[in-house]
Amino acid sequence: MAKKTREDVLKIVKDKGVKFVRLWFTDIMGQVKSFSITVKELNGALDHGMGFDGSSITGYQSIEESDMIAMPDTETFQIIPWRSKESPVARMICDILTPDRKPYEGDPRYILKKALKRAKDMGYDHYYIGPELEFFYFKDDSSSKEVLDKGGYFDLTTLDVASDLRRDTVFALEEMGIHVEYSHHEVGPSQHEIDMRYDDALKMADNVITYRIATKEIASKHGVYATFMPKPIFGVNGSGMHVHQSLFKGKKNAFFSKSDKSSLSDDAKRFIAGQLKHAKEMSSVFAQWTNSYKRLVPGYEAPVYIAWSRRNRSALIRVPMYHPGMESATRAELRCPDPACNPYLTFAVMLHCGLEGIEKKYKFRDPMEKNLYHLSDIERKKQGIESLPDSLGSAVNITEGSKIVRKALGEHIFPRFIELKKKEWDNYRIQVTKYELDNMLPIL
Repeated sequence: MAKKTREDVLKIVKDKGVKFVRLWFTDIMGQVKSFSITVKELNGALDHGMGFDGSSITGYQSIEESDMIAMPDTETFQIIPWRSKESPVARMICDILTPDRKPYEGDPRYILKKALKRAKDMGYDHYYIGPELEFFYFKDDSSSKEVLDKGGYFDLTTLDVASDLRRDTVFALEEMGIHVEYSHHEVGPSQHEIDMRYDDALKMADNVITYRIATKEIASKHGVYATFMPKPIFGVNGSGMHVHQSLFKGKKNAFFSKSDKSSLSDDAKRFIAGQLKHAKEMSSVFAQWTNSYKRLVPGYEAPVYIAWSRRNRSALIRVPMYHPGMESATRAELRCPDPACNPYLTFAVMLHCGLEGIEKKYKFRDPMEKNLYHLSDIERKKQGIESLPDSLGSAVNITEGSKIVRKALGEHIFPRFIELKKKEWDNYRIQVTKYELDNMLPIL
């Protein structure tokens, strides 16, 4: 597919009668920020970018150094399908620059670009990502959490309003140039999944933020609410974002080896070893909310044990079985991230940890094919199998001492991320919950 140039953007705007263009970027937490410009301002925006106050964006600059520039990436130009067809609105995702027009170190998109440059410098042309985002539909955004259906995995429920919601969301994503492979009901009641076809990591991170916005917007048009909260309902599966990943040199999959019994190259083995070794350190990035750790518990299909497997979905990393003639599909699936993470930072940290394993030739352990949930703590300890942190507080404390995560996030984002997550944990842990009031107030 040809890349969109400045001239392409201006022609589409003219031909389609676009009236406004929304400029998107994210804060450190991965929340999409946006402002609109009229088409009269578009030429200037494409030439010079648009200025804004960075001190008002979470994790960006202090108030005395607040001038920032949002520079639109023409390749991300798309007409927004859920807006009025009579007065079309488009969007472009931006790179953030400093006033002297250098990449801003606090821009999550730039952090991923730097990680991809490291891969390029090591000889890898592509870091392909295929994420599987799960989410819930509720009647509204209140704490009642009233579901739309009581279906289960792959269920086709009669008169299921969510089938229409998923269909319309897929149509919207396709209109925005995002290739969708699957959509289906997930395990939990009113839980669903739409899977995008794999793509280069930067484009996929852009696609993830677009996917989340589109899902919520289409749900809103149907009068319901979509949430990517990792664990909104007690006692049922939470929502994950399993991430399939591979490195390519040109058109050759660097993860495939014909001679290996697992079909994995040395690069693949060391990449996996790197992610396993640093899994605890990057946990606060791929599972960045207090609620994330309500999902990461044994028994609800969420992997918490640090091991890899070919078949076993209880392991942190799964390597799907190789099918002859499908060398390009050889990949490693990291199963612990959740769909509420910042995809730019998550993919960057994942890549750095994998590359560290390759660069330093980390030792690759044998696969764990037993169901890890069925092993006792003593048995897992004998096998040398550790677990992810069990709370955001624990995760942040581990991340704070991590050299590789600091390297990945950079000296601007890293301390700010740690500070924000510590504050979130402190605010959370001092709350008096309904559980405590229901179970302790009557007896204490």
